[in-house]
Amino acid sequence: MSMALKEQQSDLPPSEQAPAAGHKEKHSSNGAVLHDAIIGFADGLTVPFALTAGLSSLGSAHLVIIGGLAELFSGAISMGLGAYLAAVTDRDLYESEERRERDEVINKPEAERAEIYEIFEEYDIGHEDCKSIVQALERNPENWVKFMMTFELKLEKPNISRAWISAATMGASYFIGGLIPMIPYFAMKSVTHALFVSIAITVVILLVFGFVKNWVTIRTKRAGVYGALQTLLVGALAAGTSYGIVRAINSGHAGQT
Repeated sequence: MSMALKEQQSDLPPSEQAPAAGHKEKHSSNGAVLHDAIIGFADGLTVPFALTAGLSSLGSAHLVIIGGLAELFSGAISMGLGAYLAAVTDRDLYESEERRERDEVINKPEAERAEIYEIFEEYDIGHEDCKSIVQALERNPENWVKFMMTFELKLEKPNISRAWISAATMGASYFIGGLIPMIPYFAMKSVTHALFVSIAITVVILLVFGFVKNWVTIRTKRAGVYGALQTLLVGALAAGTSYGIVRAINSGHAGQT
């Protein structure tokens, strides 16, 4: 680039300047994994903890451990299978819509062409301005179908090879999240003491998890604090409700006997 051109470009606002050579935007490629881990860990922290807190009202550490482990394994398997089936369903939906779009591109090109113009109208781009794009798409039917899938149906082609990764991530995250609040019941003989230690551990983890979750996604401390309090509130409500229900049922059963 000549010096004169560089000086001319430097006078332009940043939004209109040509990008620097070799410039690459950095985007996270782990969004899907992070999404699965957050869902699995959040459910694992709240659901098994709420169950074990409720079972602790019965006074038996053995019962808490057996019931908690049963829920933990079944929940982790269920979360993993659910993630896998969701990925397979997304793939089937995409393939079905892709076949329909391909058929319409071949048999109803006029209608599909009109839909392209409608899509560009949403961005205030007139027919004359996008006519060359439409003609380019007509010369390449596969790109035409891909364009319609992306901009008309707003569907992203799912990566079915990720199905097992999604299932393993969500299942493992659920198991780890649910196992942490149960550790005191393995290490302590008193159910009451174990419950209080479990509550303390879970409160800390909920706060840290909520903060990190929002900070990673939104990147502000204020959002992190809000996420921490929100996650703690949800976990406390779940545990308190479960504890109250189990205690009420147990009291009613004891009264009848």
